[in-house]
Amino acid sequence: MIEVKLHDVGEGMTEGEVINYLVKVGDSVRLDQPLVEVQTDKMVAELTSPCSGIVKEIPIEEGKVVQVGTSLLYIETDKTDQSENTSKVEKDKKDAPVPSNELLPTFNRVLATPYTRKLARDNNINLEQVHATDPSGRVTEEDVLRLIKDSKTIKKQETEVKQLTVSQGISDEIPFKGIRKKIAEKMTKSLFTIPHVTHFDEVNMTNLFELRKKMKAEGETVGIPAFLMKALAISLKDFPIFNAELDEENNRILLKKNYHFGIATNTESGLIVPVIHDVDKKSIKEINKEVKGLTERAIAGKLQPFEMRNSTFTVSNVGPLGSIGATPIINYPETALIAFHKTKKQPIVNDRDEIVIGHIMTFSFAFDHRVADGATAVKFTNRFASLIEYPHKLMMEMI
Repeated sequence: MIEVKLHDVGEGMTEGEVINYLVKVGDSVRLDQPLVEVQTDKMVAELTSPCSGIVKEIPIEEGKVVQVGTSLLYIETDKTDQSENTSKVEKDKKDAPVPSNELLPTFNRVLATPYTRKLARDNNINLEQVHATDPSGRVTEEDVLRLIKDSKTIKKQETEVKQLTVSQGISDEIPFKGIRKKIAEKMTKSLFTIPHVTHFDEVNMTNLFELRKKMKAEGETVGIPAFLMKALAISLKDFPIFNAELDEENNRILLKKNYHFGIATNTESGLIVPVIHDVDKKSIKEINKEVKGLTERAIAGKLQPFEMRNSTFTVSNVGPLGSIGATPIINYPETALIAFHKTKKQPIVNDRDEIVIGHIMTFSFAFDHRVADGATAVKFTNRFASLIEYPHKLMMEMI
């Protein structure tokens, strides 16, 4: 009897929620066949079969949160039959290249990502009935959404809530689990471990906007966040204390030599932080491309585990949502986080003492007061602001 256990599918994973079994007791399964979908704190992962055989027992119910190492299924293998089948296949390979259904259980597996499967499951859609437009035969979320729209049998996708009748009236119940619960646990640990200090400041974006406008006229479109991240990487090299981690057990501060930026991304499942690795070694154009790609995959639930690991500093761009200020919580165990807020047009005095209209962006910089002091934080943000306000300085710092 083979046990299929919940294993660590992501760095530091300790538990996961069983959200959907793809087989049932009595089913024949093949090697590497997907068996169950598990929700971790960052993604939906499929666990596959380690062998061929018959599903004998499924001890854990869907919806349960279990620890890594918990047995989710038991599969019985028949070594004798497997040996005979293998010999027969080898013997008849030329005459009968395809094994008969009696020797090998049939398995009609539709190619689709976990996010697409969840979308179909939430809307009672059978993936086998969905026409795949991708040349590879993979069913995409666009295929599922098209079927939902054309059939008009399902309402628009919305957050599921359970209506409860209580003595005070009717209220909504939202399950507190999965990604939302993990976010809460991490934020609580950060806030109660790190003495947060938030420094507020503003930066004149006028010259950077002009540069970006000229680039766009020449056919090169690059988002503002790419410039901001490049300036941050340069500034962190001058102030490495903010690209660090406090090791309390060994009484030391670890200054990280890599500059991996987490990008705080808002998704339907909650806050996800994909990571751009080695920002200091990449061009602004490369950073721009990675920001767009990671953000799209985060929203679609398609991030790979390595794309969410090893961040050393976190960036949150909430300006497009209309934010004018906040006191962000540091992404533990990092030392600092910067949040960019709304950019507004307002009168400013330029270098020639003239009153002109400028583009001013506010930002908030949260840091660990155990590791750094307020004066150092101000010097760091001043360095960052100077690179943005005078883009030629940013270009001069390029490798």
